[in-house]
Amino acid sequence: MPSFDVVSEVDEQEIRNAVDQADRELANRFDFKGTESTVEFQEKDKVLELRSVSLDRINAVRQVLEEKLVKRKVSLKAVEWGDVEDAAGSRSRQDGKLVAGISSDKAREINKAIKALGLKGVQSQTQDDQVRVTAKKRDDLQAVIAGLKEADLGIPLQFQNFRD
Repeated sequence: MPSFDVVSEVDEQEIRNAVDQADRELANRFDFKGTESTVEFQEKDKVLELRSVSLDRINAVRQVLEEKLVKRKVSLKAVEWGDVEDAAGSRSRQDGKLVAGISSDKAREINKAIKALGLKGVQSQTQDDQVRVTAKKRDDLQAVIAGLKEADLGIPLQFQNFRD
């Protein structure tokens, strides 16, 4: 039976590259001179950390980083931004947690979205942090992919292992 897997993954190398590019741009841009604005990626915690002198500078740093992420084809849905906090030395900081993998709640939402499409012979089941979709016809699987792309589930989705 034809099948494919729905996954939610983030390429950490692309994240690192985007952070490096954003950090370089912050060091060179005139409007960031003297603000000590930085972007860091903590790999073990999977957290992006933005630091600057004020709330508006944090927003500008975030915009620069998001531009770099989009250019590297990393979905902005993969980052959950926290609140801007006051840090030591009258500075501000904001953390963004990377979201990877499909939680059991999101898997239920995906399964509901697939059932709502009303396609006959299409089945879906949750396997760890992915959802496997099977159908009798290949066209039905392609309809499921199109339907999931249209449905905004709040996480980036990729479709892998398409088998006939």
